[in-house]
Amino acid sequence: MKIGVIIETKDYEKAWNAFRFAIVAKEQGYEVKVFLMGEGVECVGLTHDKYNVDKKLNEFVDMGGTVLACGTCLRSRNMNGTEACPMSNMVTCVEMVAWADKMVTF
Repeated sequence: MKIGVIIETKDYEKAWNAFRFAIVAKEQGYEVKVFLMGEGVECVGLTHDKYNVDKKLNEFVDMGGTVLACGTCLRSRNMNGTEACPMSNMVTCVEMVAWADKMVTF
């Protein structure tokens, strides 16, 4: 099964749980792609003593997971894509939704 995950929050606990979900889905053999939009693009580098979002994001990427970020959302925050989370666009987001058997949003 293919699972698409859209993360639209930079809330530490919610974003951390979103990446935990993506990691467990990968561990269970599912194909998983994550798309960051809105304030979710700020997950890159987002750390907290209890909920280290950046650590979970990189753990997901290290497992072969795909993370993409909305270019418009990045630019509106004067941010750029990164190696772990390249800049993308709404066309790619729509393609991910069409690709996925199931979608989850956080």
